[in-house]
Amino acid sequence: MGLDDKLENEATQAKGKAKEAAGSATGNETLESEGKADQGEGKLKEAGRHTKEAAENVKDTFKS
Repeated sequence: MGLDDKLENEATQAKGKAKEAAGSATGNETLESEGKADQGEGKLKEAGRHTKEAAENVKDTFKS
């Protein structure tokens, strides 16, 4: 996990924000909900990436 994953997660969040805004502007509740779900997915994956990196750092600390 690295920069590629971070960029992908941020892109998912940005796509979600755009969908939510489009849904809100057009009164399309389904599109708005999909946008919120996309944002949540991106945030969840990003949190998982941070957790994995922290675990790797702890593991590396104990190797020394």
